[in-house]
Amino acid sequence: MKFLVPAELDGITVKTFLRKHKNVSARLLAKLKRVENGMTVNGQSVRSVDILRGGDEIVITMPEDNLSFEPQESEIEVVYEDNDVIVFNKPPHMTVHPVGKKQDGTLANAAAAYARSKGESYTLRAVNRLDKDTSGLVLAAKNSFSAAFLQGRAEKVYIALCQGRLTGTGTIDKPLRIKEGHSIQRETGEGGLRAVTHYEVIKNYGDEYTLLRIRLETGRTHQIRVHFSCEGYPLAGDDMYGGSRQHFPRQCLHCAEISFPHPVTGQIIKLKRDIDFFDEYR
Repeated sequence: MKFLVPAELDGITVKTFLRKHKNVSARLLAKLKRVENGMTVNGQSVRSVDILRGGDEIVITMPEDNLSFEPQESEIEVVYEDNDVIVFNKPPHMTVHPVGKKQDGTLANAAAAYARSKGESYTLRAVNRLDKDTSGLVLAAKNSFSAAFLQGRAEKVYIALCQGRLTGTGTIDKPLRIKEGHSIQRETGEGGLRAVTHYEVIKNYGDEYTLLRIRLETGRTHQIRVHFSCEGYPLAGDDMYGGSRQHFPRQCLHCAEISFPHPVTGQIIKLKRDIDFFDEYR
């Protein structure tokens, strides 16, 4: 990663520049000290206490990851990729990371195989995670610096198909908590964490279904699914929260848009992948 020191920061130390102005964590900075030529300025190795001058080019060389997931070939669309981040279009019925006894067939396994095919080595660090049956864009960092930088900075828009007829726009502001007697299932109720969901109707399919565009103000587990279920409009196919699987064998929820500042350049990257739930199972 290359950074140019602006004139107004002339005289700053390497450590202060990286920690305060480039969001390099203390842990990563400590790792860089142990990497040969982990930090260089204008091609020369430097220490964290060394002084920088305006116009200097500082380069940090990330320590290599050891792949922690078994590479497994899988057809997966890569929507965007550079040296620091990668965005996948995750299909439904695929978990992001191995869980419990399920150690294969995940996005992490597919990403490991993809990295190996390009001669790269990095651990999948998903910035946003989707449920197994939720499809769509998953942003992942290729290194710990990018992962730390992107936390809380990615904005997402979801497309969902709910049962029933909704009109216009609206906001659901109801706290979520773990349902008593369950480890995964959520419900609305007192004592839960605040959860806010904004939506607008895209299209009605008679009185049977409504296609929605959804933006989350908070990001709680199962937030969209629970909020629309508690309003009487469960997502089609979401039988955990009252939806019918008569026409759709999975919950009709898709992360369609994602935007984020690039961890190195700061440039805002916007990506989009639409879906037709009816066409998916027609």
